[in-house]
Amino acid sequence: MNAITEKIRAALIICGVLTISAGAGVKLMKIQIVEHEVYTADKPSVYTEEQTLHATRGEIKDVRGVPIVENKLGFNVIIQKSTFPEDNREANEVILRIADFLTREGYRYYDSLPVTTEAPFEFTTEDEDDLSYLKSSLGVNVYATAENCMDKFIVDYDIDESYTDREKRIIAGLRYEMKRRDFSLSNIFTLCEDIDIGSVTKIKEMGPEIPGVEILEDAIRTNPVVDVIPHEIGTVGPIYAEEYEELKNKGYFMNDYVGKSGIEKGMEDVLRGKNGTCEITVQNNGVISSEVTVPAVPGKTVHLTIDSGFQRDVQKILEDFMTYLNENDEECFGISKGAIVVLDAKDNDVLALATAPTYRLDDYIENYSEVLNREGTPLVDRATDGLYRPGSTFKTVTATAGLNEGTVTPNSTFYCGTEYRFYEHTVYCTGYHENIAATEAIRVSCNIYFYELSRLLGIDKIIEYAHLYGLGTQLGLESGDSEGYIAGPETSAMLGVEWYSGGLLQAAIGQEETRITPLQMAVAASTIANRGVRYKPHLVDSIYDYKGNKVDDVPPEVAETIKTNYEYVYPTIIDGMIGASHNTPEGEFSLNDLGYDVAIKTGTPQTTSSERTSTAVIGFAPADDPVIAFSAIIEDGKNSKYLVRKLIDCYNRHYGNTIS
Repeated sequence: MNAITEKIRAALIICGVLTISAGAGVKLMKIQIVEHEVYTADKPSVYTEEQTLHATRGEIKDVRGVPIVENKLGFNVIIQKSTFPEDNREANEVILRIADFLTREGYRYYDSLPVTTEAPFEFTTEDEDDLSYLKSSLGVNVYATAENCMDKFIVDYDIDESYTDREKRIIAGLRYEMKRRDFSLSNIFTLCEDIDIGSVTKIKEMGPEIPGVEILEDAIRTNPVVDVIPHEIGTVGPIYAEEYEELKNKGYFMNDYVGKSGIEKGMEDVLRGKNGTCEITVQNNGVISSEVTVPAVPGKTVHLTIDSGFQRDVQKILEDFMTYLNENDEECFGISKGAIVVLDAKDNDVLALATAPTYRLDDYIENYSEVLNREGTPLVDRATDGLYRPGSTFKTVTATAGLNEGTVTPNSTFYCGTEYRFYEHTVYCTGYHENIAATEAIRVSCNIYFYELSRLLGIDKIIEYAHLYGLGTQLGLESGDSEGYIAGPETSAMLGVEWYSGGLLQAAIGQEETRITPLQMAVAASTIANRGVRYKPHLVDSIYDYKGNKVDDVPPEVAETIKTNYEYVYPTIIDGMIGASHNTPEGEFSLNDLGYDVAIKTGTPQTTSSERTSTAVIGFAPADDPVIAFSAIIEDGKNSKYLVRKLIDCYNRHYGNTIS
């Protein structure tokens, strides 16, 4: 009986377990299949992303601490991927609404698409790299037209045909900008910078209509001084996808900004600072928290060698002198182009870089194309990048080679009878100097003396000494400078022109295919002033941290030393330059009543037109203990030596009569 009872009890237990298991299985099936969407909807989806915190960029100040570029707290319009519509058509509506608002408020938003803003669409650039990137990013062939590219945008981003051509272009432009800047959850897209508080309020009121569009408080790059060396200051801008491959290895992120030109580019490593990171927690596509995990470190401040007041006055001296020539010499009517460079003769600190015509930095930033198309090509910095024949100022180089190589001595003479025969070529001098030696040849600028000297030296020696002076080489200015070239067989081959025997003579007096910059000319003058020691020119004086503590001085850097074989080399040249300075008229342009000597060498280099010549001068003052070195060139002008007294007086006004 008990055995039967135990068997019944065991059977009941087994049945109960099976029943419970079956019920659980049914319930599990219901959960997995029937109620799957309900259960998964209730389960939170949580993940984290890292977002870059931009370091505040260092400021740029002049030598007296006057801010030229600084930062202010401002408001940027950004688009956040996490809240931006995923549906293309909805996103296009947001793009149009915010673009229309910003335009009506008078703001410019980023749009680098090289296509006209109105149909029929055409490319706005001939730059092959820009067009190649556009076409490859769209996946169209290399022969695609601007219309083809726009059609591809329309297809890829579901741009509705009901939009006007102008609206389609707006959407395409911002879509392209987002693509170039790798718009993503970890990479916000800055649409517009530095809007006012009124516009901030309106955008916040529009919030429900423009999902993803937000306001971000950030450090805004500003230019309180816009008329001081704008070419050298330069600009910053966003990193584009095509640049990122190179920059990512230097620690940059796609949403960083980088120096694009000038000091902003040349001193990038100092100015950029160190970015931080913020960890963002996202739940069900919504940001629920953010935490700074690595704080950003601000960039350092760069103090320049430029005094803003002195720079402005030198710029005015240049422009006023061209006005003077326009009004007083009919042969100079219409001139508007030139440059002046002033250096500290002791170490080649750059004291002034004047170029004409020029522009204001705010005009460049706000309306680049208008500045680009102004008459006179103001975007060319003639002081550092203008390439000119130096004319007779180059005779100091030829004299250095001849004296230092022992080809001539201070007492060696050549006969000048105004005419010189060299193989099949007959060339001339502007004077009749009879037997003439080096010092007098420099003073009166005798061509025939230097023709005969060049015959004895040969072109290779002339090129060698030109390079020792830094001519036809890149000098390494922090903001950049052009290299130029010195006349000779290799240069002629490079330019695709024939080198001929008479080219040697013209090279010796700074003509032919020699092209150098006014900065190089001023460096040559300071090298003579320092008896053969050439310093690297520099614009940066010192570096400060973000707390205002000086952390570095930029010391003088010797770039080259011309080893002098004879002690008379530079005294002979400088005596000739002092003699040339006495050939100035009495009055406001005179160099004869200063109480000390000035050393100069003038030149009248030929321009591309055989009927016109420019006017050039190099020099330093005082001649026996130089404080400043300088150069100037006026395209199609005359009498550049008249500028020298103006520069000396201007320097003394700003630096306290230190030239004496």
